Amino acid sequence: VLRPSQHIPHRVLFRYKIKNMSTSAASVIGALWKKYQETPSKLKIIDVYLAYILFTGAIQFLYCLIVGTFPFNSFLSGFISCVATFVLTVSLRMQVDPTGIYKGENQERAFADWLLANAVLHIAILAFLG
Repeated sequence: VLRPSQHIPHRVLFRYKIKNMSTSAASVIGALWKKYQETPSKLKIIDVYLAYILFTGAIQFLYCLIVGTFPFNSFLSGFISCVATFVLTVSLRMQVDPTGIYKGENQERAFADWLLANAVLHIAILAFLG
């Protein structure tokens, strides 16, 4: 235990904190991965789809930064489609999760709502393309 009169250089404290942070970060990630293994396969499939949508939106955004936004309506409709589909899919995941706040909800109805909302979204996106 240090007394208030003792002085520890900041470099030593910083190294100590970084070392403990990396150890705790690794343990947190390990615990998170172990807990995620208990997730039902339906939710894992939805998570993979969410990752795909996120990757597609990132690729579109990078393309826009590198090449430009000449057909701006095309970029905007594609990117908005990715963002909106991501939001709708997160909503579906919340409704299908058996441990979530929508425990008593009918999963088939949630999926039908998701399909209908995606159909309306993509009709609007096609209309925006022109």
